[in-house]
This record gives sequence, structure tokens and C-alpha cells, in this order.
Amino acid sequence: MTHGAGANDMVAVARYFIPTEAHIVRSCLVAAGIPAMVADDNLVQLHSLLTPALGGVRVLVPADREREAIAVIDAFHRGVYRLDDDFDVGAG
Repeated sequence: MTHGAGANDMVAVARYFIPTEAHIVRSCLVAAGIPAMVADDNLVQLHSLLTPALGGVRVLVPADREREAIAVIDAFHRGVYRLDDDFDVGAG
């Protein structure tokens, strides 16, 4: 995905048709200490019929963190961060 990108360049590590999914993944990346941002989410929300043409909502990370980000995203999709149904989020 980098195709010669410099360490400071942002690269797309994931694409989603639903902006909320992209924001959840971005939050997982940030929680893992990886700077991340979401691109094209507002455009997709405004013109949802253009989503396939735009390629969806992109999750971007610095090029030098790409491999680490892909590992976090893979863990997310495998359910590693999933909470049990009876998990009490208010318990401290």
C-alpha cells in the first residue's frame, strides 16, 4: 500500500462503506498508540450513492506504522477486542 511513501506520508490501511465502522477502527488504532484519521466520511454520509465510486471511507495511518496498523485491524476483525455480552462497562 505504501508504493514509495515517505515515513511522514499517510497511507490507507482500510476502507469501509459505513463511516461508523471506519471511526471504530480508527479508535482501536489510536488506543493502540497508532496515530490514525478517517478520510471521506463526510462525503460518503452526504452522498451515500457515491460510496462505491469513491472507494468507501479510508482509514489513514503514517506510512511507517502501516504494518502495525494492519495487525491491529486484523485483530479487530478477528474479535480480539470484543467484549462479552455480560461485561459491565461501569465496573471499575
